[in-house]
Amino acid sequence: MENENTPSPEGTCYTYILRCADGTYYTGWTNHLAERVKTHNAGKGARYTKPRRPVTLVYYETFASKEAAMSREFAIKRLTRQEKQVLIDGFQGERC
Repeated sequence: MENENTPSPEGTCYTYILRCADGTYYTGWTNHLAERVKTHNAGKGARYTKPRRPVTLVYYETFASKEAAMSREFAIKRLTRQEKQVLIDGFQGERC
């Protein structure tokens, strides 16, 4: 994952899953992953995560375009909790 002070490479977008303090999952997309997680934890992210802080990054994928990241976000949101858990359990990336 990129350093919070370093902008993401041009064209790099992310689809991510956060685990909220209540055990639920939130899925979103961004072009600055570390900053977005911090925003969620500051209570300035999605309305869903604000009362469920702190959140932890448990999964992400990278994409070359906003459209691809948004499309994957939509697909993940349609998965069952069990299917999301399979993605998370197999995740080999860095965690925040």
